[in-house]
Amino acid sequence: MGFKCGIVGLPNVGKSTLFNALTATAAAQAAKYPFSTVEANIGEVAVPDPRLDVLAKLARSAKLVPTRIAFVDIAGLVSGASRGEGLGNQFLAVIREVDAIAHVVRCFENPDIPHVNDRIDPIADIDTIETELMLADLDSLERRIDGLAKKVKGGDAEAKLSLDLINRALGLLRDGKPARFVEVRPDEEKAFRGLGLLTSKPVLYVCNVDEAAAATGNDFSRRVEQRAQQEGARVVVIAAQIEAEIAVLPAAERAEYLNAIGLREAGLDRLIRAGYDLLRLLTYFTAGPKEAKAWTITRGTKAPQAAGVIHSDFERGFIRAETIAYDDYVALGGEAGARDAGRLRLEGKEYVVADGDVMHFRFAT
Repeated sequence: MGFKCGIVGLPNVGKSTLFNALTATAAAQAAKYPFSTVEANIGEVAVPDPRLDVLAKLARSAKLVPTRIAFVDIAGLVSGASRGEGLGNQFLAVIREVDAIAHVVRCFENPDIPHVNDRIDPIADIDTIETELMLADLDSLERRIDGLAKKVKGGDAEAKLSLDLINRALGLLRDGKPARFVEVRPDEEKAFRGLGLLTSKPVLYVCNVDEAAAATGNDFSRRVEQRAQQEGARVVVIAAQIEAEIAVLPAAERAEYLNAIGLREAGLDRLIRAGYDLLRLLTYFTAGPKEAKAWTITRGTKAPQAAGVIHSDFERGFIRAETIAYDDYVALGGEAGARDAGRLRLEGKEYVVADGDVMHFRFAT
């Protein structure tokens, strides 16, 4: 199960610097975690989770396998991208393939790095990108109306649902609001996702600041935070250039560097976790002598589908899930202690997996 967060932004906002820091992080992680992969425009990184180390020690696991999230570098968008300017159609197509958007916003001044609009205005930058995505969505939806209307007249129930969702989305888009604000019922979510709307994707704003503002933010980033609060979006403040330097340092030197600039942890760690949360993901674990492993599922996933993330046979033949809450597993010294204390639960097909559950699946072949 792959989850991708696309990195977007205007040219010269620090997007490539941020992505390079992420790929350097992925390369560094290869020393500790197996199967780190980096492609030309994809940086796949481990989601920082200290719980995995704790479980591995208790289970005496030979290796650790963390859960992962991929960040996709999408070339800088420009005004007019929705009409194909600056290879816009190609870039917009890539955005359609990601699950969420990390929107990098320039929140620093540097006369040596020109801004495409010759001024530092993060809110205007956000509006430029969002406008292009909304225009692309408007064009995409308006092209579908006539065809769907004909199917609706023929009694096509699926077309009727799609047309209703399109009209609701168009109402917002024409009012200058992104499609992620469309109110969608649970039974409509699949059809809504099928529309492939760029502005329906959840957004995380990444404020790229200079080193002096890495720990505290600045006036620019605070304006972005106000905007995000109005939208119910997430914000992470990062100094991308500093992160690129930190990413290639040995662990001991990294901690010393962070301390020197007043940070308790790398901004990239916060970004990775924020992207994970933005996608409404959670982690459950399996732990044993061979390995301690973290598994990614969406919130609300039931036990059989969680088992299917490991192997499709586990879902098809699901019988039950032996489940221990993370806190119980740790407090009672591992699986044996939790079992003896009666804290190991047998959960069935309707059980909704909780974050941190340590699980062992029983299934019929």
